[in-house]
Amino acid sequence: MAVLLRLTCVCYPLRSSMQSAARMAMNPRSNKSSGSISCLSTSTSAGTTQASTQIDNRKLPVLLFDIMSTVVRDPFYEDVPAFFGMSMEELIECKDPNAWIEFEKGWINENVEHSISFCTLAFGVSMKLRSNNSIDLPGLFSVELGRKFFKDGRPFDLEGLKNCMRSGYSYLEGVEELLYGLRQNNYEMHAFTNYPNWYQMIEDKLKISRYLSWTFCSCKNGKRKPDHGFYLDALQHLKVDPSNCIFIDDSKTNVNAAIALGIIGLHFKDAKTLLEDLSLMGIQISTDEEGKEICYTSYDAVGW
Repeated sequence: MAVLLRLTCVCYPLRSSMQSAARMAMNPRSNKSSGSISCLSTSTSAGTTQASTQIDNRKLPVLLFDIMSTVVRDPFYEDVPAFFGMSMEELIECKDPNAWIEFEKGWINENVEHSISFCTLAFGVSMKLRSNNSIDLPGLFSVELGRKFFKDGRPFDLEGLKNCMRSGYSYLEGVEELLYGLRQNNYEMHAFTNYPNWYQMIEDKLKISRYLSWTFCSCKNGKRKPDHGFYLDALQHLKVDPSNCIFIDDSKTNVNAAIALGIIGLHFKDAKTLLEDLSLMGIQISTDEEGKEICYTSYDAVGW
């Protein structure tokens, strides 16, 4: 289905509270004498020059997007309780409070083999299956999601739950158009999300990678927001100062954690508000010089 998109770059005066942060975000060299911690590390003067050139040529700021309830509708709050024939309150009462968190961190998976593999990677444990069965396979990190989701260990249709989740994934209103406009202006964008390896189901359905990279998922990193270590890992990977990153999330707690580390945080409410906030910070959204209407076809319509 063709979608008409009009995204104009709004040139409002910057809010006084955002002016300094916006100036730092759009000028990576403005912080060199400010005492900000740099995530770049070079061992020689030649390496320093090369890294500086790369930063000069890199379009900043880098945008980090939460996914669930920021880019994609989260089916957990309506679809999943209905799948189990419960109210949300009943589901919260029945489910194990730690199972989904551990699933998002990659500590448990849908099968034993993957869980053991992550345990080996995350903790540096040499786990060799020997004929004497000296390794305790039913241990903590080999618990399957299906056996731990509910407190009482009751069985349920795991594939049915996955299908329920998959059916509920959709772009939030106006967000795909906003991502499209940012991508057309060559902004570097990454997912920064708490989610298990089921993020691949989101990708398979919505093809979010057309706009941003699934770089920072808790299931790969083993950490979750608002853990400061997760944010610091992202900064180290990106090799940018915190002030050159804008983080967007529907959770105020997660946004505040980013701000505490010097990252520019925006609390997501809806696409229109986010467009206004980004425009106030000087982020270019319009996809052509004259601000004309842009017509493009969605992925699902033509199978890009």
